[in-house]
This record gives sequence, structure tokens and C-alpha cells, in this order.
Amino acid sequence: MRVAMNAVRYYVALILVIMLPPVFFFWLLIHPFVRFWRRLGPGWTYGIVCSFMALGMVGLSRIGHALLAVEFGTSYYLTALGLSLLATSTWLGFRILQQMSLLTILGLAELAPDQRPQRLITTGVYAIIRHPRYLQLCLGFLGSALIANYLALYLVVALWLPGLYFIVLLEEKELRDRFGPAYDEYCRRVPRFIPRFTRI
Repeated sequence: MRVAMNAVRYYVALILVIMLPPVFFFWLLIHPFVRFWRRLGPGWTYGIVCSFMALGMVGLSRIGHALLAVEFGTSYYLTALGLSLLATSTWLGFRILQQMSLLTILGLAELAPDQRPQRLITTGVYAIIRHPRYLQLCLGFLGSALIANYLALYLVVALWLPGLYFIVLLEEKELRDRFGPAYDEYCRRVPRFIPRFTRI
């Protein structure tokens, strides 16, 4: 049982250490230069940016074993906490998908607003928190890190958290450009990350 758990922990850590840094740079390349990418079109944008992501993942996969040199072993308490965070993240993901399509989540509304117009969503989970997708990611990454219990993954997640905040600020600027005063009013009513449960 412990051998199988060690293997699960290792591969969870390996996959996320390889994937998370390039995925972060995907959004970091998209949001600040969204007007340029809109002129280029979604096809070219995804082709170029995903190629850079793939190269980053290949590079990290070559040193993945070295990156995972420090691990803290299996902790069933951390595993239980990690699984509860992953369950919460999964539930939140389903709630988001009830209101937003997968293509919108992948950024098509930002890259091609004329082809795929999007209304400002202010109901459901979006009436409680402005950025449930990013909260979902944080819970999922933290839960996975607790289960894997590897130093490298803790460091990657620790760097992701301020990185996500920076991406949120860029996304909010783009949303203000798209929705104007309606988005400003929404921001006044609904918090960024910490839900106001009294609004449920």
C-alpha cells in the first residue's frame, strides 16, 4: 500500500512540476498582450503560445527527477486534507461550468470577443466571489501539493499564488475595458477571493 502511495505521490508531483510553470506563462503571455493576439486570431495565438508551453514542459521533464530530489514521505493527515481540498475544487469547477462554457474558460471570449461575445456573469457562484476559477485552481494545486508532499511542488504552488493575483489584476483590466461601468459596479458588490457567505 505504501509503495503504491509513494508512486502516486511521485507522479502527481512530477506531472504538476512539469505542467504548472508553462501553464502560468501561457496566461502571462496572453493577458498583457491581448490586443496583439486578437489581431493575430485564436488559431495562431493558441498555436504559438502552446508551442512555447510544450517546449517548457519538455525541458522540465528532462530535469524532473532532479527537481523531485527532496520529498517528505507519505502523510495520511496531509493526504486527507489534500483530498478534501481537491473535492472542494472539483465541486467549485462543476458550479463554474454550469455558468461558463469550457471555451470561455480557455480564453476564447478574450481572444475573439466579436466572434464569441460574452455577457458579464454575476449570478450563482459569481454572486459570491469574482474569481471562482482562480480560487478553484488554488485549492486544487494546494490539495495536490499536500498529497504529493514534495518540496519542489510546494515551491511551485507558492510561486503560483502571487502569480495568480497578478494575472487576476490583468484580467480585471481587460474586463473593465469590455464591460465598463457594469464591471466596476460588480467589483464594488462582490469580493475578489474571499466569499461573503451571507450573500448565498
